[in-house]
Amino acid sequence: MSGGRLDGKVALVTGASSGIGEATAKALSAAGAAVAIGARRAAKLEELAEQLEKAGGTALRLDLDVTDEQSAAAAVQRTVDELGRIDIVVNAAGLMLLGPLVDGNTEDWRRMMSTNVLGLMYVTHAAIPHLVEQGSGDVINISSVAGRTAKPGSGVYNASKWAVNAFSESLRQEVTSEGVRITLIEPGAVDTALNDQITDETAKAASKKSYDAMRTLHAEDVANAIVYTVTQPDHVAVNEILIRPTDQPTP
Repeated sequence: MSGGRLDGKVALVTGASSGIGEATAKALSAAGAAVAIGARRAAKLEELAEQLEKAGGTALRLDLDVTDEQSAAAAVQRTVDELGRIDIVVNAAGLMLLGPLVDGNTEDWRRMMSTNVLGLMYVTHAAIPHLVEQGSGDVINISSVAGRTAKPGSGVYNASKWAVNAFSESLRQEVTSEGVRITLIEPGAVDTALNDQITDETAKAASKKSYDAMRTLHAEDVANAIVYTVTQPDHVAVNEILIRPTDQPTP
């Protein structure tokens, strides 16, 4: 890397069809990386790939369901086979299905844990041997300010992000001597489609009210933090970034 550029590098971004994943794919491509973009929404991926290629970038479309271990492994292997290597993994796929624990929606719990925790683990498990073998690379895990504290109405989401934090730190200690960097990105309120996916109407209304009361982050703000991280010299590891809206007083 030179001058903040990623020329010759290959990145795999999950959750690339919208939000932080989409913004990150664009930012990494603009910095010179070839980008493998994975998600379940094929039409959205096709649209993003066309944008990246029109701007002169290289985009590999991946039909990826991170909750399926075989799908995660296949996405990593296709990235290596078709783009020649893998240097950066951004685990951006995620759900924020807020709601109470008492009489809570356990299907929402399963979906969140499967995506936010197991999905992130499956992709990382498939990718990390390639990074260790080449003695370099970055794994960027998108957590949340919700991984630092818990509050009523978001207990399972909190639990999923605390799990991401613990997994990331343990992995960091395992692979840091191999030249592989692990970074935890913890955004506060970001203007994405996460709120729209909340199934509990009371929780959705409360979340919307909270977001409307502040100048939220944009997905591009988080993407910029990721580009900053992966363009550091090899001897510099940015292990954790907490990024919140200036107006956000509480977790």
